[in-house]
Amino acid sequence: MVERRSPKPQVGGSNPSYPAIIRLEVMEKFLSYVQNAKTEFRKVIFPTKEQVRNAFFSVFIVVTIISLFLALVDFIMSSIIKGIL
Repeated sequence: MVERRSPKPQVGGSNPSYPAIIRLEVMEKFLSYVQNAKTEFRKVIFPTKEQVRNAFFSVFIVVTIISLFLALVDFIMSSIIKGIL
């Protein structure tokens, strides 16, 4: 005859519904995340073509001016160093 024992709280026993509950909670959290992401995505205001074009040209002009300035500084510094040596 098989002896039946009650589960001991201090021993990490197996509960068959435990993994299913965890998976359900994880799935609920994931679906909540996706739903919140969709809600936030609807609030995004994308720039128009004209705004993107203006921003591109502004950045291009600033980068060009800074690169020319750095090239000038580099040329002056290298001329000074060549003159010293």
